Amino acid sequence: MLELDAVQTLAFAGIALFIGYALCRAIPVLGRYNLPPPVIGGLVFAVAASIAHARGSTLFVLDTSLQSPLMIAFFTTIGFNASLRLLRISGKQVVVFLLLATGFALAQNILGIGVALAFDLHPLFGVLAGSTTLTGGPATGLAFAPLFEQAGVRGAESVAVAAAMGGIVLGGLIGGPAVTVLIRRFGLTSSRPQDHVAPGDPREPAQTEAEREFGALKSIVAILVAMWLGAWVSARISALGITLPAYVGAMLVGALIRNIDDASGWLRVSVPTTDVIGNVCLALFLSVALMNLKLWELAGLALPLLLNLGLQAAMVVAFCAVVFRVMGRDYDAAVMGGGFIGFMLGTTANAMAVMRTLVERYGAAPRAFLVAPLVGAFFIDFTNALLITGFINWLG
Repeated sequence: MLELDAVQTLAFAGIALFIGYALCRAIPVLGRYNLPPPVIGGLVFAVAASIAHARGSTLFVLDTSLQSPLMIAFFTTIGFNASLRLLRISGKQVVVFLLLATGFALAQNILGIGVALAFDLHPLFGVLAGSTTLTGGPATGLAFAPLFEQAGVRGAESVAVAAAMGGIVLGGLIGGPAVTVLIRRFGLTSSRPQDHVAPGDPREPAQTEAEREFGALKSIVAILVAMWLGAWVSARISALGITLPAYVGAMLVGALIRNIDDASGWLRVSVPTTDVIGNVCLALFLSVALMNLKLWELAGLALPLLLNLGLQAAMVVAFCAVVFRVMGRDYDAAVMGGGFIGFMLGTTANAMAVMRTLVERYGAAPRAFLVAPLVGAFFIDFTNALLITGFINWLG
């Protein structure tokens, strides 16, 4: 049996992470549906541990003390992306799309609670298998899992991963076909059919090595300061009797720093650099969390999870028609519907993959590529966290 300390566990997670990347390259279906390599790699070790557990042995014992700081660092970088200036530039469409997504996240939880009660499970099981893991993805599910566990949902981490993975697969499968039906039914066409390349992100000017190093240092220090101040904010909120995950304070402070920086230009923290740091932290966090999963805790929950996923998928496809009508009843609105399905059942990567597939076939949709990523990658994380926290405090 391997007994690993915190650093050894992180190194072990790195190995699992690259195994996940190798499997995603070697098995095309994994890449086609945007299954996260850290999740795939971590699950390999979790499955091996589960097989060993069934035979009465233990393969490894991990020190997961670095898991929480990695998770908080990732969500802090999400805060740094929540720019009110971008929200203003994008105008009414982003606000309307965010309201639609938030309302649908609420509906996901209500449906999940109904399924949970039908199987005589804790109602918070439905919230965990609802917007927590479907809208939030595996990272949010794992971040909130300890709070659900404390509230009485057994095997919360395993439930979160199972629901999130199922959602990612379903989102990748049904997003394109659902929007294709809309496009054909209403005879929609792109205003720029000759352009089949999705708009890329703006690139920063070329920098010297010293400038890149200084920019990275600023980003790391800004993230650490936000985590430091965020711990104080979270403690003050918790003192009011409100149950919330550890990352919320840091995410709020990160958003505050970003918007002060936008207004003043004092720090000029590089958002692409914070994104890279956040993505690295997320990959390692997911690897550690997945390797430490106890999959045997899912025994007996397969039927409610599958029924919930099926009903959630049917509901989001039906709601896609609402998104299409509210967002303008045009080609861009239809492509936005595909992105909506992608991130309401999985991740923003799922949403982008669905939309890219559509524009490669039917033509560019520039408005969709502005609105959907802003909501799916940044703003919905804030409103979804408020929804989840509200349900935990109400039903916990």
